Amino acid sequence: MGHMNVRFYLARAMEGLAALAARLGMPDAFAPHAESTLIVQDHHLRFLREARAGDPLHMTGGVVQLDETGATLLLVLVHSRTGAPAATMITRVLHARPRDGRGFGWPRRTAAAAAGLAVEIPDYAAPRSICGGGAAPLAALAAGAAGLTEIARGVIMPAHVDIFGRMRPDEFIGRVSDGVPALLRGIREAVAAAAPEPPQRVGGAVLEYRLSYLDWPRCGDHVAIRSGLAGHDDKTQRVGHWIVDPLDGAAWAFAEAVAVSFDLDTRKIIPIAEAARPLLDAHVRPNLRFTA
Repeated sequence: MGHMNVRFYLARAMEGLAALAARLGMPDAFAPHAESTLIVQDHHLRFLREARAGDPLHMTGGVVQLDETGATLLLVLVHSRTGAPAATMITRVLHARPRDGRGFGWPRRTAAAAAGLAVEIPDYAAPRSICGGGAAPLAALAAGAAGLTEIARGVIMPAHVDIFGRMRPDEFIGRVSDGVPALLRGIREAVAAAAPEPPQRVGGAVLEYRLSYLDWPRCGDHVAIRSGLAGHDDKTQRVGHWIVDPLDGAAWAFAEAVAVSFDLDTRKIIPIAEAARPLLDAHVRPNLRFTA
């Protein structure tokens, strides 16, 4: 694609989260000796402008809401030369004990610091095509995931976990990204072939993404990605992903993404022509979206 992918952005989001934690009076939140940390429960990402290797970037952040044991935070990755946002990350976190993940109340210093870091979510960062409600009922996982396409499978190794032994968020989204061509390559080729001016080179890009973390794999745990096309319109494809333990079917996470087929030469979205829509319709699976 010639630009940084989703794994890069989520790695930056976690680094920014650690920096924001320090501003909230928790400089050791991600250190081995931490007495409290921030465990991510939900990420909502919007990708606004391409970032390429070598582009100077910086991040801003703030607190949207602080409640008894959790918070909603906003991080914005910015192109330093122009001031234009490259990507936004709305992050829901739990203030928790590092070892057992149990949430507990914020210290007074954090509540005081949060007041000075208060921000509102700007329009360009707000959810657009993916709602902020819950995932499809988890009870439907066994039946719903059984007929999906398994696009990736692996085992969690030491390099894939954080300092507390939990699989890193960038590893979640990275494994999904690595497997997506197994699901969408044929669809992208069909969309390109049906375009009024078929492109010579076709890729894919994500415009919006949401990940809801349900449990955390550790070293030695098995992970599989089971995915399906959840819908489409005249430009975008909506894709749902269950990240599961393939040994017992338990869910690690659920993700939804809004993706496009992309002309690699013009750097423009390839519209979904009428002739390609029956093929996409045949692949659509219900219950692969976050619900209001």
